[in-house]
Amino acid sequence: MRIGLQTGYWSRRPPKGIVPALVAAERLGLDSVWTAEAYGSDAFTPLAWWGSRTRRLRLGTGIAQMAARTPTATAMQAITLDHLSGGRFVLGLGASGPQVVEGWYGQSYRRPLARTREFVDIVRQVIARERPVAYDGEFFHLPLPGDTPGALGLGKPLKSTVHPLRSEIPIVLAAQGPKNVALAAEIADGWMAGFYAPRLDPQFRELLAAGFAVRADERSPAAGFEVLATVPVVVRDDIEQAADVVRPYVALYAGGMGAKEANFHKQSLDRLGYGKALDEVQDLYLAGRKEDAARAVPLELVEEVALVGPPGKIGRDLERWESTAVTTLLLQGDPASVLTALAAAQEPTVGGRVRAGAGSLLSRVAPRRV
Repeated sequence: MRIGLQTGYWSRRPPKGIVPALVAAERLGLDSVWTAEAYGSDAFTPLAWWGSRTRRLRLGTGIAQMAARTPTATAMQAITLDHLSGGRFVLGLGASGPQVVEGWYGQSYRRPLARTREFVDIVRQVIARERPVAYDGEFFHLPLPGDTPGALGLGKPLKSTVHPLRSEIPIVLAAQGPKNVALAAEIADGWMAGFYAPRLDPQFRELLAAGFAVRADERSPAAGFEVLATVPVVVRDDIEQAADVVRPYVALYAGGMGAKEANFHKQSLDRLGYGKALDEVQDLYLAGRKEDAARAVPLELVEEVALVGPPGKIGRDLERWESTAVTTLLLQGDPASVLTALAAAQEPTVGGRVRAGAGSLLSRVAPRRV
């Protein structure tokens, strides 16, 4: 299992200490760094800026929202970053949710799975650069048909002027719902999970297997397929105090990232069995009582999706992830917590044995089969 860093998206301003953390991560042998976007900072610019200070780390968007840019523009950014990084780029894509897509980008959220299929197909065609890109789908038309209202009818199929460094750039899909997870296994090179809990690992494996079973391309579905899970890390001697740092994050996603009747993040967490508690979290959050919503997040839920507490406990908790389908663990937190967690997992246990955790994870640089 590989370990990477998830920097997330910015809140009010750029986070501090990212570059020193990446330099340290590369020195420690970590695998990758990932950025995100919501409706503030974008995923590509920080990755290029910070990534220029590294030489080996893979650079991934985790995730770039498909509604934010056309498939061809996304492919252009992927080709550009792949060249500049010497072939280290990974394109992480996600459909986001109706609140952001319709509210921020002014686009319809209709049939996100079908739209994702078309988007990924076009991106792959651009990167492969085998022929001028022509596409006639339900959502995307290249070139724009001449009978389209307002069209001049002068468009023609085009091929990227830049020759890609690689004919295939890995594409990872962010997904939480069962159909979305299966779709990632069917058409992508990896799945970025939201709120992965080791307890649900058998269910996740079944969804991935369903996607692999209908995969149409000639590539072996499980060989090299990447499963990434972002795991918040907070090192504190007091477990409740550590959980308090993560609780607002859970409350935001369960309560505020989506409408009451359409919140994919909450639905994902509900499947863990915390539906009643999260109903209260959502009601409090939507009523503007964000601090109360955070306090209502159960400690047990936090411990399922995050690593919280003293170093020794975090080292032991890491063991739960070793037998899962996860191939890349993305740690998210302040640099001190992340580095402390890695060090704790390498400490000898009773009898001189090394605890199974980040110490052993760091020694494995190749992806594990699902």
